[in-house]
Amino acid sequence: MQFDLSAVETATMVFIGTLVFALVLAAFVLTAGFLALILVGVGKLGWFLASSTLLAVVHGLNNGWDRLVHHASTVEIPGDFQGQPTPSTGSYPRVILRDS
Repeated sequence: MQFDLSAVETATMVFIGTLVFALVLAAFVLTAGFLALILVGVGKLGWFLASSTLLAVVHGLNNGWDRLVHHASTVEIPGDFQGQPTPSTGSYPRVILRDS
């Protein structure tokens, strides 16, 4: 016995068509949501890597600068610096006045 599609009522065909359309629409929405989650995850991973790299570079620069300053403060320079004579006006040292 073969299945005769003309024997099925119109209301049943509309109902089955609506269910199929709903399943296709639900599959599309679920796929789009899943792809959006993947894109957000990839974006977050990229941002995490970029910010971690930048933070590591800044931290490295700060550590290097700190070591350089600490090393420079411990270095002893042989001899003393001789002060250079500055031209003066009478008994007062030269003063640079602003706005004059």
